[in-house]
Amino acid sequence: MAKISGRRTGRAAARLAAAAIAAALVGTGASAAFAAEPGDAPLFGLAGLDGSGNSYYYTPSGDGSLETRVPLDTGWKDVKFVGRVDNNADNIADGRWQLDTKGDIYYYANDNSAAKKIGYGWGMYNTLVSTGQFGGAEGGDLLARDTKGDVYLYLGYGDGTVTKRLKVGYGWDIYTDIAGNGDLNGDGKGDLVARDKSGVLWLYTGTGNQKDPYAKRTKIGSGWNQYNAIFAAGDLNMDGTTDLVARNAKGELYLYQGTGNAAAPYKPKAIIGTSGWNTYRLFF
Repeated sequence: MAKISGRRTGRAAARLAAAAIAAALVGTGASAAFAAEPGDAPLFGLAGLDGSGNSYYYTPSGDGSLETRVPLDTGWKDVKFVGRVDNNADNIADGRWQLDTKGDIYYYANDNSAAKKIGYGWGMYNTLVSTGQFGGAEGGDLLARDTKGDVYLYLGYGDGTVTKRLKVGYGWDIYTDIAGNGDLNGDGKGDLVARDKSGVLWLYTGTGNQKDPYAKRTKIGSGWNQYNAIFAAGDLNMDGTTDLVARNAKGELYLYQGTGNAAAPYKPKAIIGTSGWNTYRLFF
């Protein structure tokens, strides 16, 4: 993996240690206590699921680059979506949601407890996003888009289960990708980005209001059709702001570091993977 230059400050080193804890929890299913600083972004790292049903995890190095992958799990060929979730606002993932090809969605906690089936009929959705604390409460939430372009918010209870859906938008079939996992403008509320069919990327800043969870969109930039996947992986460079990763047709992976400024939410791209990233059909 390519490296991005930069010195780790004391704060970044502390967050890197927390990310190492998160990586350990992903592999073992254990849980640990960790108190994150207020306003920090999710420390989830990056994971990928390949076409054979094998998943792998990449720990952040602390400078935006990624460590060598480690095997996570196997037998996930029927998985359509994976979204890790932080249920207690400490920026460490407490578990994950998984949607299967039958349209059933389950929650797997990191404490080795049995999986919970939390819904069925979710095959109606063509996009799911684990958005973090998007509706104003502590538990992580889920955003879902159906084939008509209607968007629904499922509020998390903090134990992996979710409320009945709330319709929060329509006309979102204009977007090919929706990503969101953290705060992009520094106001402490979760935000979204969405790429339209012409390759324009748009920012939807979060309001913290579950009935009207995002403000009117603003344009980030054009030319994003060069990528076949974009994903918000939380904070990969340990500066406390959520970042974005993007993959192109060559299998190269790029990092867009978050700035905390809504007017220009990302720094110029930096390559963090030179090849082979097209092996993954899902990022999570």
